[in-house]
Amino acid sequence: MIQLLLKSELGAMALKLLQQLPKQLGQMGICRYASTCSNPRLLFGYKSEHLCVSCLCTSSTRCIQHHGCHKRQLGESRRGLTTIVPEPSLVGSSSSVGLHKDSFPRVCLTQMHHPTIADQEAFSKRLNKCTSSCQVFRLLRSVETMTDSMAAASLHRVAELEQGVNCLRNPSVLENVIIRALCKQLEEDSRRLTDGGLISALLACTRLYLDPRSTLMVRLVSESQERLDQCHLSIGQLCDLGEAMLAMEGPCSLVLGQTMSQIQKLEVAQWTVAELRAVYKLFQRGAGFDGKYCDLLNAMHTHAVTVTSRMNPSTISDLLNVLTILKQTQAMPLVISLCKRAVRYVPHFTDEELTLVLGALMHFGHSDHYFVDAMEKYVPKMTFTSHPETVTKVIQFFGRRNILSPVVFDAVAESFVYRADDYTTSQVARQIMPFGKLCYLPPNADDVFRKIETILHTRFSHFQPRTLLNLLHSCTLVERFPVNFVSKVFSSYFPHQLQEQGSGMDQYVLAQLTQLYMTVKLECPFYEGPRLLPQYHVKSFLTSGHSLETPVDFHLYNSVKTGLVKLLGGRSYFDSRVMTPYCYTLDVEIKLDEEGYVLPASHEDEVFKRIALCIDGQKRFTSNRRQLLGKEAIKQRHLRLLGYEVVQIPFYEIEKLRNKTSVVEYLHQKIFPHSYRLSW
Repeated sequence: MIQLLLKSELGAMALKLLQQLPKQLGQMGICRYASTCSNPRLLFGYKSEHLCVSCLCTSSTRCIQHHGCHKRQLGESRRGLTTIVPEPSLVGSSSSVGLHKDSFPRVCLTQMHHPTIADQEAFSKRLNKCTSSCQVFRLLRSVETMTDSMAAASLHRVAELEQGVNCLRNPSVLENVIIRALCKQLEEDSRRLTDGGLISALLACTRLYLDPRSTLMVRLVSESQERLDQCHLSIGQLCDLGEAMLAMEGPCSLVLGQTMSQIQKLEVAQWTVAELRAVYKLFQRGAGFDGKYCDLLNAMHTHAVTVTSRMNPSTISDLLNVLTILKQTQAMPLVISLCKRAVRYVPHFTDEELTLVLGALMHFGHSDHYFVDAMEKYVPKMTFTSHPETVTKVIQFFGRRNILSPVVFDAVAESFVYRADDYTTSQVARQIMPFGKLCYLPPNADDVFRKIETILHTRFSHFQPRTLLNLLHSCTLVERFPVNFVSKVFSSYFPHQLQEQGSGMDQYVLAQLTQLYMTVKLECPFYEGPRLLPQYHVKSFLTSGHSLETPVDFHLYNSVKTGLVKLLGGRSYFDSRVMTPYCYTLDVEIKLDEEGYVLPASHEDEVFKRIALCIDGQKRFTSNRRQLLGKEAIKQRHLRLLGYEVVQIPFYEIEKLRNKTSVVEYLHQKIFPHSYRLSW
């Protein structure tokens, strides 16, 4: 009897303590969890039955007995991420959310008894090694306690693994029990999250494309706004918040505007490299649209120059990419400084980073001698192993900067023969175009062009019209004539394809077609295929901007003109900038009769020979060697086939001459090497 009384008294005391526990917890500032599953709020507006966490995470029928809730099946046709009410849990002295075995990971909401720094680092390493969302979910199930930052990092990792084009590749991951439970807990406890965890979670949710009108997103945004109003967020947190608001509301977001105002008030000169990088990335994503915050950007450029020496390869590539996207042409001192720093990192860049660096240097038209040397040492080691786009960017960089490096070109040509079958048609064309532009044939040229012919045979229909035209035209620049394929280019159907591609047929495309047809007629007399229709012919290859001819250098032309007047006895005996019937423009033309006497330039009868002087300035050569560019080489080749006597006058020979008398003597030897000079 006494035992029964004792048991009843103990039971009454226990009941009384349990009844008082919620009130005591409330006084301590700890939120009370519902004892049963409440009606859930839906994230995407889909109706769904509510489930308690224990029911979601276990399949045991004991849940009904021990947790007092009913487990209802979701309809197979109902989809969407729903918020989930956490199951009741006892709160210990640490005031952190506890876990039981086989349950899902919970967010640790206080600063007490956090996972150690070593545990968090180990978790981060394991998370980064996950290659699928399923692996992330398994990792989360294995973790006993988590910080809010660890939870946000997990959402970010899922977003990275499922990232598609403006959507998730597999939206069903949002229905996973772990994701739903995690999002529900973040929603319910948004006020208890740290600043970094809160904003990182918000950004992760935008990357998962969650509905901005959902309860979770509304709570996270509202709480972030409160933290923003307190003006104590770090630069990194401000940038994450700005990026999240850009994704949700676009560049006109009021919260984004407030975020940028706080960033502007900070002292740029005191920023670390990481903070500087974060703000640049925010600009890249659209914070500075319509030229906003130019003063802030310029201050960042100035500061970045002073801290370039502390930047790692990833930061250098990111900054160069941002400057390219934002078209910061006024930031050339920073571009030059970043390029100098990049020299030591050339072997250490990832393929993606090196691709961005080369793209930026091409955009800004900059190349550093030391950077080129570093690339020449590195490229032969990477052409067989690097990503095809990286190899393509390498050869494009040298082609765009007119740098003829046999070491680089030979290495790319060798790898092309073995790897081209795996290249896209665009990569095939872009790797061959620099060879044509710089008029260079590698030692294995026969193998390279045999490979090109094979690709054209097997994948001809895969080529975009402009890509195909660029490839065929580049081949002709180095005297490789794809006769079997030009017939399709000259068909009436191909120009229509060019027009339908989107950009239309500009003057450069028409010039390429005309020169390609002229090449076939002049250098392949056996060609009997279709002719290029007259409406697609151009009258001149010399056009403003992108052109198949390089305009004559003005100062070099004046030096030659003065010498010619002295040599020939008057200005009337030669003509300048002569438009020929064959689309080419002659720098200087001299006419001779049958006996070799010079005729006046206006004379059209009795012309027996025409001399074309090619006054070749530095821009007509590769930047590091005395080799004509492909478009100048084909011009001189065609002029000879058309009957002109071509006399080349390169800049490096004229520059050696010290006075006008030596210029006249030089021209006499060049133009009339076998005749005596008359005195006027």
